[in-house]
Order: sequence, then C-alpha cells, then structure tokens
Amino acid sequence: MRYAQDGGLTAERRRFRERIRYEAGERFGRGERTAVIAKDLRVSERSVERWRRAWRENGRAALASAGPPKLPKLSDDQFAELEQELAVGPAVHGWEDQRWTLARIRALIAWNFSLDCSSSAVWRLLHRHGWSWQSPARRALERDEAAVGLWKKDVWPQAE
Repeated sequence: MRYAQDGGLTAERRRFRERIRYEAGERFGRGERTAVIAKDLRVSERSVERWRRAWRENGRAALASAGPPKLPKLSDDQFAELEQELAVGPAVHGWEDQRWTLARIRALIAWNFSLDCSSSAVWRLLHRHGWSWQSPARRALERDEAAVGLWKKDVWPQAE
C-alpha cells in the first residue's frame, strides 16, 4: 500500500477503508464466507478474518476507523519555534560541530518543550513538516564564500 506524503493514510483514504470494513460487517451478518468477501472487496483473507473476529467480539463499532495512528506531539506553533532553534545551529546549543542529528533534535525538544519522544518520532515529525535527511557538506567554519567565488571566476579558468 502506498501512503500519503506525510506518512499514514489520508482522512479520505481512512474513510474509504472504513466503508469496506462496514460492508464486510454487513456480509458477516448474512453469513458469507471469508474467501468470498475477501475476493469481492479485494482485500486479503487475513484482514477479513481479523475484521470478523473484531465484529464478533464488539459488533459493528469494532470496524470503525481508529483515526490517524500517530498524532504529532508538537503543535504547529511549537514546531515553528523548533525550526527557529534549528536555524541557529547546534553549536549555539552546546554541541561541538554543526551537524543536527536525531538524538540532538530529540534533546532540544526535551529541553524546550519538556517532551520525551523517540528518535523515530522525531524523524516522523521532521518528515511530516517537509524536512529530509541530508549529508552535511564538509566545509571549514572560516570559509569565505566571496573569496572562493572570486577564485573560481579568476584563477580556476587559468589553471585549465
């Protein structure tokens, strides 16, 4: 199954899958076989068996969507604060180099928002807001971009 860009199912897709489970529930009430239901609804027999077990134990309500699996721990305002802190850089927060790692971002979240979350939760949070993994370019802190640009423009062509 392909997931939405933010991870997990979209609200529309969750409603669609819920309707399939409800239809299966109606068919359970009519006594239809698992294999027939699975084939008609284009789902696995294992899923139909799992739904049937839940339906037997708790009725139609057991087939309802449970909602998104993971709600964000940080609000949008808190994430905006976190982005400002990340823009300042790791050195300002006491780390020796200029690399943000999931462990460091996790610590920053714990310090600023008193929230304890796993590294995978930090990854999901960043991914949900459009951040991606990047390998840092190894450049000296003292690097003068203007001087490098001039060198590339004036000296480099002569060296060829």
